[in-house]
Amino acid sequence: MSAPERIPPRGVTLPDTAAAELLARGELTVRGRIREASNAALFCTVALDGREASCIYKPVAGERPLWDFPDGTLAGREVAAYEVSEATGWGLVPPTVLRDGPYGEGMCQLWIDAQADAELLALVDAEEPEPGWKAIGLADVGGGRTALLVHADDERLRRLAVLDAVINNADRKGGHLLPTPDGRLYAIDHGVTFNVENKLRTLLWGWAGEPLTAEAVEVLEGLRDALGGPLGERLAGLITPAETDATRARVDTLLSTPVHPEPGGEWPAIPWPPV
Repeated sequence: MSAPERIPPRGVTLPDTAAAELLARGELTVRGRIREASNAALFCTVALDGREASCIYKPVAGERPLWDFPDGTLAGREVAAYEVSEATGWGLVPPTVLRDGPYGEGMCQLWIDAQADAELLALVDAEEPEPGWKAIGLADVGGGRTALLVHADDERLRRLAVLDAVINNADRKGGHLLPTPDGRLYAIDHGVTFNVENKLRTLLWGWAGEPLTAEAVEVLEGLRDALGGPLGERLAGLITPAETDATRARVDTLLSTPVHPEPGGEWPAIPWPPV
C-alpha cells in the first residue's frame, strides 16, 4: 500500500474545498495534546481517500466556561471566523470545520507550520518606532524599566486588524500569528469572537485612527453584501442571530467611518499575556 498523500499546510485566498472536505469527512486520529492551550486542543492527523494532513481538534466538551460567552459555543465561533475570513478573500484563517470526533463535536482546523524566525513583534528601547514598525504601547520589562512594544507595519497584519474589528476578536495575541515560509500569514484561536458587546482586544493597534486602505473598503463592501446572503446563512448555524446582526453593524460602522478602530476605554485594549 502506498503512503498517504499529505496536504501541506499552505495559504488559501479562495475556499479550499479539498482541505475542508478532508477535515470534515476524514478519519480523525488523536496524536497528542497541546498543553499550553487554555481549552482542550488535540493534535491529530486526518486521512481520507489516500490523503492525509495534520490538524487541531478542539472538542466542545473540553471548553472552559467563560462569564461573557455562552457555554459550548467557542468551536462554532472558530468556524464562523474562518467563514468570514474566506468571504474577505484574504485567507487569513486556516481551513476550519465543525465535526464529530473521538470526544464529540468540535472544531477541526488545518495545522500550519509557521516560520519561526519571522519578526512581527518586538520590544525596543526607544520612544518611537523605527520605519517599518508601529507602536502598540509601553511594556514593563522588570526592574522598573519599560520598553516600547511594536508590531511590523505589514499589509498582512493590517488586513488582520480589519478582520479582527469585524469579528470583534477579544484575544488577538502575538502567539496567534503564524507567518509561513511562502510569505503568507495565518491567524488562529478565534473562540472569543462575535460578542454583541465591543470586546476588541488586540496587539494590532498600530493603525488605530488611520484611514482604511482602499482595498479594505472594497472588501468590507463585499462582506456587507455577503452577510445579507450566503455568508449570513452559513453563520446562522454557528453564532446567534443577534451576533450576526452585530457583525453587520460593525461592518456598516467601518464603512461609514472608514478608519481603523481605536480602543474604546471600557474594556482592556491589549490581551494578557500579550504573547
